[in-house]
Amino acid sequence: MASVKKMPIPEFRTEDEEREFWAEHDSTKFIDWQAAPRRKFPNLKPTLRTISLRLPVSMIEDLKVLANKKDVPYQSLLKVFLAERLEKERRRA
Repeated sequence: MASVKKMPIPEFRTEDEEREFWAEHDSTKFIDWQAAPRRKFPNLKPTLRTISLRLPVSMIEDLKVLANKKDVPYQSLLKVFLAERLEKERRRA
């Protein structure tokens, strides 16, 4: 596959200017993504969103007891349970 000459990426004065530029331009005209090295970002944290969830008091109490036995916060344990179930459902689909 022949290498195609890419256009130079302009210099940006601000992040807003750069954001606006990339919103209007196709990066493949500037970057050869096939030649780009693969990178891993193990320390990235997922974006979180707070939600309200109504649960029976007894369920919350059971969750707190179980979380205490595992020495983790109950909300963290709930996230683990949800993640495990979501993974199970994805495999099933």
